[in-house]
Amino acid sequence: MSAPEFLTLADDPALDFMNTLAQGEDGLYEYLATNTDVVAWMQTMGYLDQRNEPTFKREVLADTARALREVVRKLVFQRKAGKRVDISALNAFLVHAQYNVQLIRGADGALEVKHRYETDTPEQLLTQVAQAAAELLATGDFELVRKCEAPDCVLWFYDRTKSHRRRWCSMATCGNRHKVAKFRARQKSTGHPED
Repeated sequence: MSAPEFLTLADDPALDFMNTLAQGEDGLYEYLATNTDVVAWMQTMGYLDQRNEPTFKREVLADTARALREVVRKLVFQRKAGKRVDISALNAFLVHAQYNVQLIRGADGALEVKHRYETDTPEQLLTQVAQAAAELLATGDFELVRKCEAPDCVLWFYDRTKSHRRRWCSMATCGNRHKVAKFRARQKSTGHPED
């Protein structure tokens, strides 16, 4: 079975993680339903090497990932609303972090710094995601962290456009639906129905 095509449109990994619960045609769609889904998402985001496929019994990794996602969602909402952010739940994930840093020499002789994260537990595996959320909360410009303006969309993004006027999670989906709806409304109001 192939992994779902993940949404990577937020321009921020923590927000892309939040967007693993998205509005589908039949209601909310869960991108992290199984451990395999979580590993595939981590690989897609570059947090795990394609060869690294840790396994856990039952769906404990998926359960842990969804719990972390809800922590991140709550903190982003708090920060966006200008409220005091309760950092204890995110720190409970970060405390599990175990990683080391090495200077390695590549095949071409170039030097590179490698960060190697432990992945023995679900919390360790998700350390980089929790770290990305901590970075967003600490250094992000929350004037530019936005929810898509489409009323039925639940996706968030970091507006890194030059003009900072991004309104939609994606112009190809919500932006296009908005344009079509506006066009139809104009046609109806001018008495020129669609052909």
